[in-house]
Amino acid sequence: MRTRRGRTAVGATVAAVAAVVLLVAGCGTPNPTAQARLEGHATGHTAGATDHPATAATGHAAKPVAPAKPAALRAGESMRTVTSPVSYTPKAPTTGTDDYRCFVLDPQVTRDAFVTGFDIAPGQPQEVHHVILFRVPPSAAAAARARDAESGGNGWTCFGGTGLGSRGASLDDAPWVGAWAPGGRENVLPADVGIPLQRGSLLVMQVHYNLRHGVTPDRTSVKLRLSSSSKLKPLETMLYPAPVELPCRAGTSGPLCDRNAAVADVTERFGAMSSRIVNGLLLVCNGTLIPTPGATQSCTRSVEQAATIRAVAGHMHLLGSSLRIDLNPGTARAKTLLDIKVWDFDNQGSVPIPATAIRPGDSIRVSCTHDQAWRDKLPDLQGLPERYVVWGEGTTDEMCLGLLSVTRP
Repeated sequence: MRTRRGRTAVGATVAAVAAVVLLVAGCGTPNPTAQARLEGHATGHTAGATDHPATAATGHAAKPVAPAKPAALRAGESMRTVTSPVSYTPKAPTTGTDDYRCFVLDPQVTRDAFVTGFDIAPGQPQEVHHVILFRVPPSAAAAARARDAESGGNGWTCFGGTGLGSRGASLDDAPWVGAWAPGGRENVLPADVGIPLQRGSLLVMQVHYNLRHGVTPDRTSVKLRLSSSSKLKPLETMLYPAPVELPCRAGTSGPLCDRNAAVADVTERFGAMSSRIVNGLLLVCNGTLIPTPGATQSCTRSVEQAATIRAVAGHMHLLGSSLRIDLNPGTARAKTLLDIKVWDFDNQGSVPIPATAIRPGDSIRVSCTHDQAWRDKLPDLQGLPERYVVWGEGTTDEMCLGLLSVTRP
């Protein structure tokens, strides 16, 4: 169900023509649930989803869901908690209602280790759209600390990536440790994998705040499971974005229904990177800069390196309706990796799947369907001007992103 849709809401996002990211990685425990429509809000079929009643007025869960008891530590594991060093009051650095803030966290890793699980706890979940943890290797630690020192330790604005030259967020390998989006909970990785964390590494925690429901000071914290085992396979995140080219509905109008005006608007709010992303995705996915407006957009890309897929996830925003990730579509070897028939923003957990090998020459297709009709149903979208919707960093903008958690041979 679209519980979070009734308030301001992964989801998203880091991007550039050759570096597009958003978030929701990890291997959560699935509890697939087929749901039906309730009180005018679409409910979702998302692995990891759980049924809970919603109020029609706000979309909040009628009863708060108690956090699950943490899973027991496994042999060789220890738990470490790191918290934002400051209580930060979000504010939009540009026009709009979104603030992306990066904070430096020191997990005090004194020897090489693997992250084998994480539990991200937003201090103000009603304001937090997503959280992404990026690895900062020892070679880039000084640069991260220097960037933080420029604000007196209060972090920095970071639309897109971390803003550090070493972030290395490519389409195929994002230096993520973990991520949180609505519906996120403790993620414990399978016993044979982990995310490498070198001795002396730092973390950069990117928090996307959406301010339509206040600006309460926030301190987000993270519990990390660390393992000293040297036998684990490194887990990586592969990112597969697709364009968003959603025109205004027939019979509606407004200045932002013009695509050029819509692109200029996201550029004003998030910087010149935004127009490069919008047009770059068209070029990468469709081989043209000429958009084909429509509710459903997709992107098919070839696999360049052999890997084994261990889990999959998708990410959209409030206008999302459905999302699919397919392996080798249109061939005799076609396989659907993820099929979210009705998108649920509140349940963006990663879905573990049976180990699936991919090799060079295979193809991955991500397809997303968005629907402007949600503007009439979701309180957070009502009253906003009609607009042509493109890829954008804000909660009331849109994204289309597939994520694969993989190990390499």
